[in-house]
Amino acid sequence: PPFERPPVGGPVGVRGRGLPARGAPRPLAPPAADLVGERSAGYDALLIGPGLGRTPETRTFVERVLSRVALPPLVVDADGLNILSELEDWPARLPPGTVLTPHPGEMARLMGVRTGAVQGDRLAVARGQAAAWGHFVVLKGAYTVVAAPDGRAVIEPFANPGLATAGTGDVLAGTIVALLAQGVEAFEAAVAGAYLHGLAGELARELVGAAGMTAGDVLEHLPHAWHLLDVGHRPAGRLAS
Repeated sequence: PPFERPPVGGPVGVRGRGLPARGAPRPLAPPAADLVGERSAGYDALLIGPGLGRTPETRTFVERVLSRVALPPLVVDADGLNILSELEDWPARLPPGTVLTPHPGEMARLMGVRTGAVQGDRLAVARGQAAAWGHFVVLKGAYTVVAAPDGRAVIEPFANPGLATAGTGDVLAGTIVALLAQGVEAFEAAVAGAYLHGLAGELARELVGAAGMTAGDVLEHLPHAWHLLDVGHRPAGRLAS
């Protein structure tokens, strides 16, 4: 289905709903997990992490959400990943086939290693950890790697320094969760979401330059990127052997 312009704060392609917020930002109280649990049956997909923070209360909130018997297809990004890295046996706490979207530093924390160990062989690391954890890994960076637990992997064709701007990873995670919410399978949603995100970044770079790009520029170009695929733009990502 075609993308529609979302409300402010919602993921691209679907109508998003978050927890109500009033006044100054504050940590999520653990009882907020009960609200997520009550509503989760009506969710088509769920994203945890962007803007979450890392307070003790937020950690308890994440633990409570993940303890739910049934969750919809899940994407974990940003502080959600940082909180996972602090939890014992965190892969077993996630629904099968969760999509993880770490940058190299977050990936290193999840693995308990230095960032250099991640960057030394990004394809092997993403593929190996996807298999070890039983979840899909989107290892962000120049030529983002998307890896599945069964060994499939795709290297995206984009190396755009503008996509290192704060907030652009949130746009990627929102794009992937929007595709999951439309019924796309996890690996395909991750590959397509990363490609759309990268293509939107290239369109934004052509207009404003990499140095001036913001996350909002990438978000604004997502509908154009989707349209290019609709009219026959051929994705250039490489299936890793």
